[in-house]
Amino acid sequence: MGNSYAGQLKSARFEEALHNSIEASLRSSSGDPQPIFTQLYLEPEPFPANMEDMKPKAELHGGEAHGGELTNGHSSNDLEELEEDEDSDSSSPPLPYLQAPAPDGCCTLDGFCQAGKDLRLVSIATEPIEVPAGFELVGAKSPSVPEHILVCAVDRRFLPDENGKNALLGFSGNCVGCGEKGFRYFTEFSNHINLKLSTQPKKQKHLKHYLVKNSQGALYKGPLICWKDCKTRQVSSSAPTSKPSSSSSLSCKENGGASGHSSSPFSFSDSPPARTTQLSSVFFGAQDLGRDCSFLKPLSSTPGNKTLPIVPTALRVNGPPNCQSVDVRPPVLSPSQVSLGPQAHAYRTADLGDSPGSASSAMHSGPPKKRHRSWHPSSLLPVPAAAVPVPALRPAACSPGPVPQPPAAGVIQPLPVTAGETVIVPDNLLTSSGVRPVILIGHGTLPYFYGNVGDIVVSPLLVSCYKSSQLTETALEALGLSGSQLLCVETMTLLTLQYLARLGSVQIPLREELEQIVLKAMLCCPRGPAISPSQLPWLARLEATVSGGSVQVVVTHNSLGEGISESLRSLSEGPRPQKCLPTYVVIICASKMNGNEFCVLVLGKYQARALAEGMLTTNEFLKEISYELITGKVSILASHFKTTSLGDNLDKQLVRYQRRWKGQVVQPFQSDVTEHIHSQEAASMSPRSNGELLGKLFQIYPTQLSVARSLLSQVCSIADSGTQNLDLGRFCKVDFLVLVPPSHILVHQTAQRIRLSGVLVDLGVEDVCSAHQKSDKYVVRLDGDVHAKMEAFMRKVKQNPYTLFVLIHDNSHVDLTSALSGSVCHGELQGLADRVVNCQEVLDAMNLLVLQVSCFPYTLQTHQSRISIHNEVHWPSSDSLGGQSPNELLYFGLRDYSSSLQWGVASPILRCDDAFEKMVHTLLERHPHLHSMVIRSYLLIQQYTEAMMALTSSPSLRDHITPETLAMVEDLINAPGREGSQGRGHMLLVRVPSLQLAMLARERLEDVRDKLGLQMCFAVLLGSPATELNLQKNFTMRLKAWRGCENEDWVPHTYEDLEGLPCIVILTGKDPLGETFPRSLKYSDLRLIDSSYLTRTALEQEVGLACTHVSMSVVQEPKRAMAPRESDGEKAPAALNDGDELERPQSNGSAATRNSGSLAENGVSSSDNADSSQRPSTSSGPPDAGTSCDMGAATQGFKQECDSLEGQFSSNPSKAPNAPPSLYSSSSSSSPSSSSTQRPSQSTQCVREPKPARVSPRTVIMSRAAYSLLAGESASQLSSFSLLPHADVAWSSPVRPLVTPNLQGAEQSAYYREWTVARQHHADYEAPAGPHPRRLLLSGPPQVGKTGAYLQFLRILFRMLIRLLEVDVYDEEEEEEEEEEEGEDPQTSDVMMKEATRWCFWFHSDLFSPPDTSEVATLVKTQLPDVEEVRKLPFDPYPRDPKFKKASPVYTDKRPKVKADFKLESESQTPAKRVTKSIRLSRFAAHNAFHHCEQCHHYCEAGPASQLSECTFHAFTFCSSMLGEEVQLQFVIPKAREQHFVFSQQGSHLESMRLPLVSTKNADLLKSPIFTPTTGRQEHGLLNIYHAMEGATHLHILVVKQFEMPLYRKYWPNHILLVLPAVFNNTGVGAARFMIKELSYHNLELERNRLEEQGVRRQDVWPFIVMMDDSCVLWNTRQPTDGSETSDGTNVSLKTVLQQMESTPKISLYAMCGTRRWSSGSSRRAPSAAFSRCHLHDFVMLNVDLTQNVHYDLNRYSCEEVDFNLRVNSSGLLLCRFNYFSFMKKHIPVGGNKDFLVKPKLVEMENPTAISPPQYVCAPDSEQTLLDAPAQFLLERFLQSCSHRLFPKAVENRNNPVLSIDSYLNISPEISVCYVNSRPHSTNLNHQGLLFSGLLLYLCDSFVISGLLKKFRFLKGATLCVISQDRNSLRQTIVRLELEDEWQFRLRDEFQTANCSEDRPLYFLTGRHV
Repeated sequence: MGNSYAGQLKSARFEEALHNSIEASLRSSSGDPQPIFTQLYLEPEPFPANMEDMKPKAELHGGEAHGGELTNGHSSNDLEELEEDEDSDSSSPPLPYLQAPAPDGCCTLDGFCQAGKDLRLVSIATEPIEVPAGFELVGAKSPSVPEHILVCAVDRRFLPDENGKNALLGFSGNCVGCGEKGFRYFTEFSNHINLKLSTQPKKQKHLKHYLVKNSQGALYKGPLICWKDCKTRQVSSSAPTSKPSSSSSLSCKENGGASGHSSSPFSFSDSPPARTTQLSSVFFGAQDLGRDCSFLKPLSSTPGNKTLPIVPTALRVNGPPNCQSVDVRPPVLSPSQVSLGPQAHAYRTADLGDSPGSASSAMHSGPPKKRHRSWHPSSLLPVPAAAVPVPALRPAACSPGPVPQPPAAGVIQPLPVTAGETVIVPDNLLTSSGVRPVILIGHGTLPYFYGNVGDIVVSPLLVSCYKSSQLTETALEALGLSGSQLLCVETMTLLTLQYLARLGSVQIPLREELEQIVLKAMLCCPRGPAISPSQLPWLARLEATVSGGSVQVVVTHNSLGEGISESLRSLSEGPRPQKCLPTYVVIICASKMNGNEFCVLVLGKYQARALAEGMLTTNEFLKEISYELITGKVSILASHFKTTSLGDNLDKQLVRYQRRWKGQVVQPFQSDVTEHIHSQEAASMSPRSNGELLGKLFQIYPTQLSVARSLLSQVCSIADSGTQNLDLGRFCKVDFLVLVPPSHILVHQTAQRIRLSGVLVDLGVEDVCSAHQKSDKYVVRLDGDVHAKMEAFMRKVKQNPYTLFVLIHDNSHVDLTSALSGSVCHGELQGLADRVVNCQEVLDAMNLLVLQVSCFPYTLQTHQSRISIHNEVHWPSSDSLGGQSPNELLYFGLRDYSSSLQWGVASPILRCDDAFEKMVHTLLERHPHLHSMVIRSYLLIQQYTEAMMALTSSPSLRDHITPETLAMVEDLINAPGREGSQGRGHMLLVRVPSLQLAMLARERLEDVRDKLGLQMCFAVLLGSPATELNLQKNFTMRLKAWRGCENEDWVPHTYEDLEGLPCIVILTGKDPLGETFPRSLKYSDLRLIDSSYLTRTALEQEVGLACTHVSMSVVQEPKRAMAPRESDGEKAPAALNDGDELERPQSNGSAATRNSGSLAENGVSSSDNADSSQRPSTSSGPPDAGTSCDMGAATQGFKQECDSLEGQFSSNPSKAPNAPPSLYSSSSSSSPSSSSTQRPSQSTQCVREPKPARVSPRTVIMSRAAYSLLAGESASQLSSFSLLPHADVAWSSPVRPLVTPNLQGAEQSAYYREWTVARQHHADYEAPAGPHPRRLLLSGPPQVGKTGAYLQFLRILFRMLIRLLEVDVYDEEEEEEEEEEEGEDPQTSDVMMKEATRWCFWFHSDLFSPPDTSEVATLVKTQLPDVEEVRKLPFDPYPRDPKFKKASPVYTDKRPKVKADFKLESESQTPAKRVTKSIRLSRFAAHNAFHHCEQCHHYCEAGPASQLSECTFHAFTFCSSMLGEEVQLQFVIPKAREQHFVFSQQGSHLESMRLPLVSTKNADLLKSPIFTPTTGRQEHGLLNIYHAMEGATHLHILVVKQFEMPLYRKYWPNHILLVLPAVFNNTGVGAARFMIKELSYHNLELERNRLEEQGVRRQDVWPFIVMMDDSCVLWNTRQPTDGSETSDGTNVSLKTVLQQMESTPKISLYAMCGTRRWSSGSSRRAPSAAFSRCHLHDFVMLNVDLTQNVHYDLNRYSCEEVDFNLRVNSSGLLLCRFNYFSFMKKHIPVGGNKDFLVKPKLVEMENPTAISPPQYVCAPDSEQTLLDAPAQFLLERFLQSCSHRLFPKAVENRNNPVLSIDSYLNISPEISVCYVNSRPHSTNLNHQGLLFSGLLLYLCDSFVISGLLKKFRFLKGATLCVISQDRNSLRQTIVRLELEDEWQFRLRDEFQTANCSEDRPLYFLTGRHV
């Protein structure tokens, strides 16, 4: 970097700067002058004048660059912003600097005074303000509303002059809002104007600007108030000097000398002072947030008036990310050795609220030990081959010297060194100094270490911060940097020094924090002033002067080893009297050869211990604790705790107390602690049973449903991606397995959720009976037995290819170590999840989805993640859920806990126990050899022990117990004794990660409890993942009584089963594993979770234990009310039940009063929880444990609210009202739990509308270290979310963009995927390049309801698969035949049935069982018809099928006289929706174009080689006798289908379609060609009949209109198409049927001629074709069995049905065969006859030979089949319906022969109105609008709707039908039609004696003659309708048939269809019978 001074400093400038610094240091009681380095080198002069190019980058990275006014050529910066919190004493408490609470009723709104008047400049700028003489208007800045300036009137004597001098000490001011005058203290004034400061109020800090008036008289922000050395600052622009602090608690004397310099490196005072140095504003922005971490100011605004681009930031932030820089974590070796830690977890705690003295005395001792194989491979210098491996840091037990074996074991070789450079670590270093120094690797070469290497630790914590030179181009670009902006070693050294100087006395360096500083330095100072190597040493010394002695600089000229050696030697000599060790020694080697090198020696006791302990993984520190307990190192500590705080022998006191009560115990409930009864009597006491057996319902809440749908949508998008990774169409079933971490309780909890949700029954994998017993089989723990269970599961996966399996890996962030890493530690099986979830079998199974579920998914979201970012589903945030009613429950999670600190309530729900922390620090200093968690545990046990004693036997101990502990224990003991509680109380959760310490705690607390006679009052449980719950029998009896459980064997299996039980649960284990706690959990004690928990996952999962759903009002009220309530520690318990406020006595750092252990201490007023209502949430997975159900209320409140709870949730209001029943039971018996509360899963009836119960958040008590990181979150500072996300991952870059609190969901995932990589032992380290396609991730906060969501996902996934495999088929009953045969003797039908059975014979078909299936073959036993017997059956002309419901009935003499529902038919105006039923597709179904499977893809899909061009087009011409002309049809024949046709010798001309012989017998051959007329259904038509044909050879021809041919070719390239001539494009289905039949007959003749030449008789050629609709989907057979009345039909294939019909004896004598249509009713009962003669439609086998002279009406659009059937029957031909078969028709809403859209022909109507059927006809030559629709269509629709006008006598007159000759037309269902065939020899109804009500003559041919008509008799007034092709033929017909003899015509009775003449309208004439 260039240097404007070229390495020279002007001596005058230097002297001036040094003089100012020393003077400021002398004047300042804090000893914190502004760094000289800043003054000299960060001035704006070296910068180019134009800063525009730098602004965008500054703004991009979180800062706003403001331009400002230039004063004297320099910018006048708001440097006071930098000093925002500088004066806060490092030991100031985290409460708002002990600010007095506002008097009751006062306004506490930001920006308003306590009288409620607005003080904001924007509001009162134009209002007249009275300013007394001698006063000035000034602007104050409030940290809570940084965007506003508050207007104040201040006496100008107390303000400085323009030189920053002559201001009187003190203050005098007035409030301009309410006018109150005479404030004499700025503290008092700041309270009045609601500044809400977190530090001591100072006028210098908070009064910022003079306010002046503009020309309009409005106030605006004027010049800065020039406090102190403002002039100097303005000259030096942006280099503020330190200001004297008037309020520091440390005097100059305490700071160890005037200047802080001393000849000895360690000549400092005993008590490290507050260090409040600012970093340069240029590097680090203009806001310096104080070290008081509980109340941090938001950074929403930056000061104005800046020229330099200054990035505001919270530099001394609370808890940025963890400092793990190294990717390799070698395994731990033997306990006698410890190594250098390549991974330093660093955890900086916030300041304690104690005095500097106690802070300095509470320093940590050395770390637990750990060995690493090598240094980080990418160290600054290459490691030579000769490097010695790093040895232990702790020597073998009690041996101080080097370890003899292996030879190099006594040497620590961090980095290669020059030969001979060594450092000998002095003996007894730890013992003599009380500290195990930590060496933080900086830049350069560390020496070899010999000797007592166990007493030092080498940490690579910050080393990555100095590797910015290794940033890749991509990373630089992402950060908005260029290569020229990288910092040099000298700048890095000074930045590190400044950073260390600013750390508080109880803060430790964090890698992430320094990285952010480095990044901001790069962004703010591109091409900044360079520092030459020679300037570094003295600049560093200058920097150190501002630290108040906490940072010491040692400069050497040969090597770093020299400085380290000297420092260690001084340390081993022990501290000198009156001297204090510096916290950090920065060793700089100013070598001319190697350039500058540096490292940091950490000597602060607290910092060194925290850094060393933070280097260990959780497994390693648990092993270390175990080692300390086993080897007896804790004996000194244990002996210390054998006496009470008052010095008495603890055990003796307890025994004495026990003897005093002679075996009596405290009465368990409804009494006071002082009441004792005999132990046997207490054991027999049982609370009244509620007996409320609530139904175990499982309720899914809207959020869970929405998440389940998101998962389903994700699965669908995988299937739709076209990558063939998932084919949902082939699955018909869903099965699953849930993998959970190795916790017995979690297995029971998940199995219980599965059981209650009913998902096993819904998925059809278990029946109702077995589901209860077998739910455990679906949950597998990841322990030693997992492999056998997974093998069984994978066998199932392979054996069931049509089942979609879902492997759910719940809490998947737990143990994601690689199976290959071999890092098995602390007796745990590691890598199991990797072995199971990532094994090749799981990855390859195409029918297996893996769903990983996690509340902390960060470890799954690395650069090497196996899950695609698109396959992640994130829980919606509560903000996105929209408005909810105040009574609803709202999720209260980690972020809510952090933000609750802003509520301003006196009793926060997230707290730090400062009194406990002080005690810990004292003990840590005394026991430097022990791990801090051991010390904390022993202290915690003592606290709980003495709290129990203080409340029973020794009240004098109260003063020695922290208020937090006392309050919790008091609540625990007293709650069950309150009236109405029935012994119910709270759960207190104590988290003790070490199993040995947890067992010790359980044993000790149980022992003390029993000796104090409290054994019946509350339980003490060890919650270990490895064991089941073990509860004393008397407590189990109590739980059973509460839940009304009759089952003798019931015991609690999950924590939720303990609902209402007063108990202490000591939760142990490396990690919390997702267990849900009951609503009665009220306190979560996390005081053992300290600076060893330095990753985001580790810290947040501990707090996650307390997350749950709470009442919305609980969250909203404090936010609204922000007014501090009275928090009097002496308040009596009963007085605390008055409401819903969160209250608590002072505890954070305050000197709590001795009685503050009252009930209020719990943080939620006791009544809040008593009435907790069921959480509206989840059955779910880590489903939320309800919220604490607080029984600590006074009687009245408790009873009232439990009543309301019972009313709301109990389904039995008559039972005891005092028990809050649970909706969630884990009981294994049938009796539901009435007290375990799970918020969701159950919906119970609301019996009456009670006051809604309130559910409050649990109270969390934390260590200071953890608290500071979580509290930081509330003020947009670096916080827990900025830590390294998980110990198994590493940051991929030395610097990266800042993590913001609102980075959530997909954005957060993208961030971690870009900036983190898996470490070598992580399961994803060697993951394949791309993500796995069938793997999904569901992430959501802890206890939010994820289990319920994924169980619901399984349910809707199954429903969707079934839906894909289901079709809607028409399900309508035929009109019963009995109706028509009512007149018959009932015996007749019996006789006929018996007769039919006699003459039918049974046919056994083997054809049904398909060759390729292993399923049970079905025997189709179906009768075959005897042709003679069928002839004897009567023909039923009545069209019974429901599709003809709207068609005219056909008259028959056997019809009943009256049709009951007839009238209804005519009255219903709107067409009724046809009834459908959803049916599962079988393997014999016909499919549409969307079906794809392995078997049939060749059938319907074109192969890659076969293009459309491979089809051949063939014209086929024949002469139609009916049309009287030649017809040319076109065939499109794919190459593969050409074998079905005969071509001419040349191969080009199509001659005929091959037909088999009647005698052909081939089980795999279908003889009949199948024709399917289809239109508009190229996608949806069921044209794939491969499966319906069981793959057998068949000929299938699609009959399509010419204009649709290209579409059908595209979708069905392998099908033969028969293309109708263009003239048929607008015709109906009648034309298609007509052409099929004509073509088939012509082809039959051609084949007969061809085969005759080969010697085959003409009658032997197969004459049948099959005509089948494109909506026939399934075929069924009805088996007559013994129980035939109830048996259902069986699916059979189309092949079976056709072969059955084709095998009918004498088949050639039948004209038509068919089957009936399926309906659910008919499928359940046997048909009345095996065969019948009646109408056939939709699916018919037609004999084209016999029906040669009967034709389909080619003009028809509807009822063409009825018309044809009547004609065939009257021609004497045989129709036979096989009643044992049925076909199903799918409801297809698109295509088919739908109505035309009837619209005007010539007129373009802007708003077309529907044209009604009466307008379809008009008088000839009229002016009526002509319509654009075929004439025949208009006629049919007109007759259907308006025939009552044509045939008025026939309406609803079944006895006098309309006579219709040679045709059947639908003339509405109200009018019966009598069909008569005019052909000679035809069979007609006997019409003797029948009077007709009308005559319909439709397109009569020559067979209709006048003589025929004379045979029929008509009613008087009967009407006639004659329809002809044109007017001419109409007249000829009337004349030819002599109609005018009997019928009267009028000219106006002639009509035509409303077509224009070119559309050839039809004409008709009406007349009356005379």
